[in-house]
Amino acid sequence: MTQTLAEALTLTDDGAGGLTARLDGGFSNAPQAAPQARGAPFGGLMAALAAGSMRQGLGIETPLQTLTVQYLAAARFEDITFRPTLDRGGRNVTYASVTGGQADRHAIQALGTFGRDVAGPVLTPLAVSPGRPEDLDRTPLDSGFGPWFTRHIEHRFTDGPKLFGQNAGRKPELGCWMRTIDAAPLDEARLLFLLDGLYPTYFTAFPGPPVISASVDLRADLLTAITPDLSPEGWAYFHFTSRDVGGGWAVEDGVAHAPDGRPIALVRQRRKLMPTRST
Repeated sequence: MTQTLAEALTLTDDGAGGLTARLDGGFSNAPQAAPQARGAPFGGLMAALAAGSMRQGLGIETPLQTLTVQYLAAARFEDITFRPTLDRGGRNVTYASVTGGQADRHAIQALGTFGRDVAGPVLTPLAVSPGRPEDLDRTPLDSGFGPWFTRHIEHRFTDGPKLFGQNAGRKPELGCWMRTIDAAPLDEARLLFLLDGLYPTYFTAFPGPPVISASVDLRADLLTAITPDLSPEGWAYFHFTSRDVGGGWAVEDGVAHAPDGRPIALVRQRRKLMPTRST
């Protein structure tokens, strides 16, 4: 039976300094038209587990400020162990790192910067007026294309999915409301999960079939403490933009906003494009 998101995010002390999670095929990045085992565990889930293991394993209570993730290899759908390290603790800022792997094979490594917010100047140039998700239709991704993990996400696009060339000749960007299907209040783990919850934006600039890519690294900067009152129904508005595609690589940026329009996170992701066969 497929795990719930809450179950997938659960980390258990292994008694040897590590924390273990169970990676389930329901969070595969393979298209739903293909077997789950054709893909690997979704990068957003892996990022959320990496951050959670540092927080839980090291007893860190201050807000996450920055998470930097390197995806070293595709994990398998089985138990994975995370081993966090406190690199430097302080009154205002804490630095931590973690590796996650199976047997003798590392799948992920990450750096986390944690620190408490204090009073100071405020400037929010990224604030927007995103409208309301209830005014938009739910837009499930086509099962022949959408990955298995998207079954755990509710998508509501502001101007349609724009797949396969609908943005050709225009800025490659997408606006979409997302929340996890449990409709739980937005928290740190769910936000990290959703920051990687949509297909690459360059899919909107090129005709199909899509050029498949693999995430190499991801950096998320959280701009405020993610507390339950920020989005009690779990919604956040996301705007993604392709910054560069070339040389076999793609760089994409995203901004996440609370329902009131405040920016709450930035994400940048580098992807390695998979070689395409010539005909």
